[in-house]
Amino acid sequence: MKLFPYAHATHPQWPMAAALVLAQLRAQMALHGYAGSPSLALLYITDHYANDAEAILEHLGAELPLVTDWSGTVGVGIVSNNVEYWDEPAMAVMLLELPADQYRVFSGVAPLGLGFAAQTALVHADGQTADLGELIAEMAERTEAAYVFGGLASSRRRSLQFAIGGDGNISGHGGASGVFEGGLSGVAFGPEVALVSRVTQGCAPVSKSRVVTAADRNLVLELDGKPALDVLLDDLAVSLERPEEAIDAVRSTLVGLVSAEVVKQRHNGQGAVRSTGNFGDDVTVRHIIGLDPTRRGIAIADHLEVGAELAFCRRNVQAARADLMRICAEIREELEPQEISLEVAHALQDSELEAAPHLARRIAGAVYVSCSGRGGPHFGGDSAELQIVRRALGDVPLVGFFADGEIARGHLYGYTGVLTVFTV
Repeated sequence: MKLFPYAHATHPQWPMAAALVLAQLRAQMALHGYAGSPSLALLYITDHYANDAEAILEHLGAELPLVTDWSGTVGVGIVSNNVEYWDEPAMAVMLLELPADQYRVFSGVAPLGLGFAAQTALVHADGQTADLGELIAEMAERTEAAYVFGGLASSRRRSLQFAIGGDGNISGHGGASGVFEGGLSGVAFGPEVALVSRVTQGCAPVSKSRVVTAADRNLVLELDGKPALDVLLDDLAVSLERPEEAIDAVRSTLVGLVSAEVVKQRHNGQGAVRSTGNFGDDVTVRHIIGLDPTRRGIAIADHLEVGAELAFCRRNVQAARADLMRICAEIREELEPQEISLEVAHALQDSELEAAPHLARRIAGAVYVSCSGRGGPHFGGDSAELQIVRRALGDVPLVGFFADGEIARGHLYGYTGVLTVFTV
């Protein structure tokens, strides 16, 4: 597998941004080590360009005739290597050269057929889709690795997705424009497309882990046998007798959940809060949406069952930075061999910030999907989140977007980042 050409640009007029992107892509495609005959493209645009999505896809497709398949979506912000475009008109493209029998683009017009053995899948979705959590879980179950990654479109205009297979290998795409609203779309990958993917949490627990011992759909009634509302107020050190103080504290508090099914499957006895004081990647963060003083319950933005584990948490910049560095280190550790050749040693000896992309890193390209609640200044400065990724992984081809919810395994996360690398 060769390095994936990638490009990004910002301009008030999308044709100018597209011209800049195309110039970068063509220059990279001519370089040694980069894919020269890609057939699949990932396209991410900010919502400033949403109303021109069809024209953008048509233009890029005409200028890149070798690329027959497209996938992507819209975000309030998009990312590329070492840069974030937040609340400004921008686009990013990455071109993948993969065997034709090792990927399939799918959408509501052309669902993933039974004839393709998917190992994993990149999924883009509309957050307003009914039963979205169940659809994501079902999609994960249809993959051999039981793993999907991606995120929900985020937009103040049109919430859209790109999905087209122009070579005719997928029935149903021929008459579609390639721009869809609602449902799920994406790319399924075969077993020969090797991936490494990790989830990074953006919240830190402010309480210990407890077991849900009574619940009514999305209302938590008891934690460890005690009224859930009383537990929450004790953990936050507030009282309903001082309602303004209590409401402010609750509004800044979230809930980290581990499903009852996952708890049953555990063998190590580890709770939602690990011994390090952080969340594991089996924790999903949800909002507290209401309090029930009569039943002493807490309403959260998810359905849960008795036996689930719960811990209260808050967004935390330091924890988010440390956890992002952790997953990048895990990816590097998994990719770097214990014994390296002379070529690899020379390729990796330079500064990570200055080293050019190189196949010795065993990363052909990467996709990063981060929560829109983490974007902008949350990490301490412009593009700070992506700078952490670059310092850890080196200068690798990367594109992605800020989502309204992040997808990993068969779950829908919040306040997280999902980093996936395609390995050589």
